[in-house]
Amino acid sequence: MRIDAHHHAIPERVLHLLRHDPVYRVTIEGDLFLGGNWGNFRLVPSWVDPTAKLAHLESKGLTGAVVSAAPKPLFYYEVDEKAGEAMCRATNLGLAEFCGVHPDRLRWMAHVPMQAPERAVAMLDEAVAAGCVGVLVATSIAGRRLDEPRFEGFWGAVERLGLPVNIHPGYLEPNPSHLPYYLDSVIGNLVETTTALERLICARVFDRHPKLRVLVNHAGGFFPFAAGRLRHSRTNRPELAEAPENPWAYLPQIWFDTITHDVAALRYLVQRVGVSQVVMGTDMPFDVAPHEPMRELLEAVGPETAKVIAEDNPAALFGWKA
Repeated sequence: MRIDAHHHAIPERVLHLLRHDPVYRVTIEGDLFLGGNWGNFRLVPSWVDPTAKLAHLESKGLTGAVVSAAPKPLFYYEVDEKAGEAMCRATNLGLAEFCGVHPDRLRWMAHVPMQAPERAVAMLDEAVAAGCVGVLVATSIAGRRLDEPRFEGFWGAVERLGLPVNIHPGYLEPNPSHLPYYLDSVIGNLVETTTALERLICARVFDRHPKLRVLVNHAGGFFPFAAGRLRHSRTNRPELAEAPENPWAYLPQIWFDTITHDVAALRYLVQRVGVSQVVMGTDMPFDVAPHEPMRELLEAVGPETAKVIAEDNPAALFGWKA
């Protein structure tokens, strides 16, 4: 089975909550999602209908997906703890129902209220009991960074539970130079992913949690191209005196999706981080998703390696047994 490890949906329970609670600052007009902490986009059928989602996957040469809720619109780390927990509970119950329509082809990742780390840990246990196979968190918790001590309990919990953590860009600092060319997504998301990952490395989160498994989106941002710069800077900058000597040493704990939009870049990614650490990802149904993800992968690495990346690696990472 060809599995998309970076895939999104918005279940009906979430839409109901958004329609009826103004704290989330969203309006749903027909198939339009308006406002919130991301902006406006169209709810194509694949967002809300599990059968339409399978048809969408098949149109891209894929068979199944590990589904998470739309990240930037639905993280809601900036609201109070009660509202944040309500959104996460609606998300998790909704995704369990959504994927339960086709359980042989759809699995799901939990959302947890990271603005309240103790409640986030408690909800992880609930989500595992409900059938989640991973957890999605933002690169920034409404301005707080994932390597801060307040999140140490979260990292310990996901390690204990054996849950992969998908770190997705969120809460980017506004940058006027990104306007009006959509560079907040084209560049900003990659910078944010790189920042989050390199901070985890520098803070030795992977050292303290050797069984931690992290999936970074958009091919890891600039990390596969810039980790050498971090390693070099460690040799001559006092700010990095306590950081690990070699960021590449943590590759066995880090997975990268295939979203490069460029065959040569994808080929380099696989060569640099290793076949075993790359999984198929698309970002569907967002419009940034590659038009032909399997063609790009096949052209980059050939059919034998493409099978490992699209089938074997996602199944192993998420414990997907046929």
